[in-house]
Amino acid sequence: MCFFILTLMLNINEGTKAVQFARRIIEEYITQREAPSSDLGQSFQEKQGVFVTLHTCPGHDLRGCIGIPLPVMSLKDAIIESAQSVTHDPRFPPLEGNELDVIIVEVTVLTKPTRIIVKQPKDYPAHIEIGQDGLIIEHGFYKGLLLPQVPVEQAWDKEEYLSHTCMKAGLPPDAWLDNNIKISKFQGQIFTETKPYGPIEEKNLDGSHH
Repeated sequence: MCFFILTLMLNINEGTKAVQFARRIIEEYITQREAPSSDLGQSFQEKQGVFVTLHTCPGHDLRGCIGIPLPVMSLKDAIIESAQSVTHDPRFPPLEGNELDVIIVEVTVLTKPTRIIVKQPKDYPAHIEIGQDGLIIEHGFYKGLLLPQVPVEQAWDKEEYLSHTCMKAGLPPDAWLDNNIKISKFQGQIFTETKPYGPIEEKNLDGSHH
C-alpha cells in the first residue's frame, strides 16, 4: 500500500457519507429546500481539502468540478461549499433540478499539497506519478489545478499532464519549463456513485474500484 493512502483518513463508510452528503447539499441548494442537519462524525471536523465532481450518466461527461484545494476548513464545511459551487461551475450552464436523476456525484478528499523542488524544470516529470499525483501550477496571479484522476482519464503522459495544468492556469503549455514556475503535488482519495443515487465505491486511480 502506498504511503499516501495511509495519510488519508476516510474508510468506505465515511466515503459513502461524504458522497451522500454532497448530493444532499446539491439537492438542497437547487430546490431551495433544507434537510435536517446531520452528524457526520469526527473525521468530517478535521481540516481537509476536497473537490466535488459531477458527471453525466450514462455518458460520463464532466458536468462540473469545484473544490477547496487546501485544508483551510473542516471537511464538512469544504464539502458544503464545494457542492454548492459545483452547481454553477462557470464552464457549464447552472445545474437544474431535472438533472439530479442523471448525474453521478464524486468526492475527492485531498492531502496537503507539497512543493516539488528540482534543480532544473526539465526534471519535473521524474517527480510526478501518473495515477497518484494531482498538480498545482502557480506563476504570479496565475494558478491551475488538476486532480490526480484527470491524466488517467485523458491518457496523458507526464509532459502532457504538466502542459495541461499550465493551460488550466491560463499559461502557455510549456510554461512548466520556466524557472519561475512553482509546482506542487498532492494525492486524492476518490469516492463515487456507481449510478445516480446508486451504491458508492472507492475508486482507485488506475480506474478500478473497491
